[in-house]
Amino acid sequence: MTLTTTHIDELLEKCRRGDERSQMKIYKKYSKAMYNVALRIVKDSAEAEDIMQECFLKAFDKLDTFEGTSTFGAWLKRIVVNHSIGVYNKNTRYTEVQYNDQFKHTADDSEGITSEEEDQNPKVKMILKTMESLKENYRVALTLHLIEGYDYEEICEILNITYANCRTTISRAKESLRTKLLSYEN
Repeated sequence: MTLTTTHIDELLEKCRRGDERSQMKIYKKYSKAMYNVALRIVKDSAEAEDIMQECFLKAFDKLDTFEGTSTFGAWLKRIVVNHSIGVYNKNTRYTEVQYNDQFKHTADDSEGITSEEEDQNPKVKMILKTMESLKENYRVALTLHLIEGYDYEEICEILNITYANCRTTISRAKESLRTKLLSYEN
């Protein structure tokens, strides 16, 4: 059974009232995708699992702040991305990336690489594997841009960098990825 937007809205209303069955339905719908988002940033499956769990708890606790200006999935994804980057910063002591709980732009659930593409397409698998070998700032920037579907302005907010720095980093990251992929083909 696929959940429609109307059905999700009904479930969210029940979640606001503390209905655990509705929370479980929401969890089952979004957990795999949110786990994959966290995993692509922190690169540790146990850490990604913890992040996903914590983000669901936070989302259910803060559900009254969800205004509906974006889809619930986009709102939840932003929580996961921000928390993942916070954990990543803590673990790597990379202070340029900062946790940011506010967002101005609406993200669409359909942007970026879907879980099905990631699981089934060999080219996508190869690109994701190659991305793991990039410098950390390149990997994070490309993950946010190409996989998660964030635009430059959103990435600037998430990573707390200038627009010019963001464009340069993503451009260099793409070139580095392109070079590595070409070397694998030869």
